[in-house]
Amino acid sequence: MPAASTPRSLRTAQLVLTIIAGGLLVVIVAMLAWVGIRGALAYSELRSAETSARAAMDTISDPAQTAPHIAEFASHAASAHDLTSDPVWRLAEAAPWAGPQLRAVSTIAAAADGVAREALVPLSDVVSAFSVDAFRPVDGRIDTAVFREIAGPARTGADAVADAAASVSALDDAPLLGPVREAVEEVATLLDTGASATDALARAAHLLPAMLGADGERSYLIAFQNNAEWRSLGGIVGAMAVVRTADGAIEMTAQGSSSDFSRFDESVLPLEPELDRLFEARPGRFVQNVTQIPDFTIGGPLAREMWQRQTGQQVDGVIATDPVALSYILAATGPVDLPTGDVLTSDNAVSLLLNDVYLRYEQPRDQDAFFAAAAAAVFDRLATGAADPAALITALGKAGDERRLLLWSADADDQAVLAGTTLAGELPVSTADDAAFGVYLNDGTGSKMDYYVTADTSLTWESCTLDARGRNAAPITLQVTVTNTAPADAATSLPTYITGGGGFGVPAGISRTVAYLYLPTDAALTSAVRSDRAGFGGGTHDGRQVLAFGSDLAPGESITATVTVIPPGEGASSATASVTPTIDANRPTSVVATCGAP
Repeated sequence: MPAASTPRSLRTAQLVLTIIAGGLLVVIVAMLAWVGIRGALAYSELRSAETSARAAMDTISDPAQTAPHIAEFASHAASAHDLTSDPVWRLAEAAPWAGPQLRAVSTIAAAADGVAREALVPLSDVVSAFSVDAFRPVDGRIDTAVFREIAGPARTGADAVADAAASVSALDDAPLLGPVREAVEEVATLLDTGASATDALARAAHLLPAMLGADGERSYLIAFQNNAEWRSLGGIVGAMAVVRTADGAIEMTAQGSSSDFSRFDESVLPLEPELDRLFEARPGRFVQNVTQIPDFTIGGPLAREMWQRQTGQQVDGVIATDPVALSYILAATGPVDLPTGDVLTSDNAVSLLLNDVYLRYEQPRDQDAFFAAAAAAVFDRLATGAADPAALITALGKAGDERRLLLWSADADDQAVLAGTTLAGELPVSTADDAAFGVYLNDGTGSKMDYYVTADTSLTWESCTLDARGRNAAPITLQVTVTNTAPADAATSLPTYITGGGGFGVPAGISRTVAYLYLPTDAALTSAVRSDRAGFGGGTHDGRQVLAFGSDLAPGESITATVTVIPPGEGASSATASVTPTIDANRPTSVVATCGAP
């Protein structure tokens, strides 16, 4: 009997195994169907969320119109998160090959849901109660309560977006399929941009009440940089003004000019020895040169101290801007009538203030009077609330992004909030993923010839092969070309005030440029050549190697400097170069080279 039962037992065991295998197959098929269907639905929800997000961006200048789109985005993002976070989906994420793809999708969905719930919806609820007209001065006064109510939700939202950006950036993209990897990179870029934007809003909401005098009177020195005579952060400080704020009211209380200042026998504030060697103490002795050091946390205090020594007034902070930024603001205010009969517009501000005025007026005091009248007229237009608030916010944001609007505060808490933003005007900082260069240009002619001088900057990689961590240790080449585009007869056809008239040992018509090239921290320099075959000088600044070179260019001439470095550590996936803002708004002030990007 036992022997006879063996075949039957085997058949029973085989049947059981077949049933189990079949059951497992059914379960696997069911799981695949479940994940596939929910994945398709999640994809649809994420696409709908993208559409809602774009609609919100298109209406962002009007919070009341933006709110419904944000609500739609939140609904779609929540649905996508629910579809990709059930136990079956989580189990499938452990599978080889398909698992990383599913994990990437669920991470994106969770990030979108988190941004919606913790950032956009709460902020929208607060902001939608206000019109952008709340930011418009009424009788010269801005209601600072608006910013105080936004500050809390803005900071919470900024932190949520930063967390979402970090979660997506932390994904290992090595096992991802091409389309999924591209989607992850796109979302990571969008979230990084969103993190920067929401962080800027949070910082602004925190800073503005105090800056507008909500907690007591404040005063700020506004330094207008003249990009026709280059300095590292833009141009020489020419015209100046002081504005006073008190409980949201803004008043211009004084104006001045660099011609009012004599040179100081020694630096008004101590400078590090390495800066003395690079810039020969000039930034601390001449008000025109306070922006020669490419770090406004140094230049701002220098300008404040010089103003105090010259006038006896101690201000609470320093703001630097230029005529290109002014042209952006004029797009929001509309044309402004000047006492001279001129009409200052967004189209003619740069040429009128940086060139035409020198062709029209020979005497510096007449030029200064024109600048003072222009500044007062634009300020009056802003203080009376004539500017379109949404357009003004856009203009100021653009100027800040291009480092044409810089701010330093004597209040340590306020300065800590500014730190790390483009408004602070600090040295570029390299990270594990980005090699940061600096290209800073200075006039050596003692003239306004830089209205006719251009500078073109490029960054290239020797090769673009990323390792598993998305890093590239290949050499990076920075190339800078400076060109004098002045008329061939500049020496005789342009006024002496523009050409310099042969001062500082530079013949009329020649443009002398001194450039400082800041290399990424800890980068290894492999080569540095100039098209004229001359050499470089330089030194160090805050742990960065600095290469310096000067050139005298006749009209039509140019010079190119080419520098190659190996990025520090394990390499980077991108390289950036911060460039001196010039008169040309179309030339980028930040050049980016991304290796391995789709």
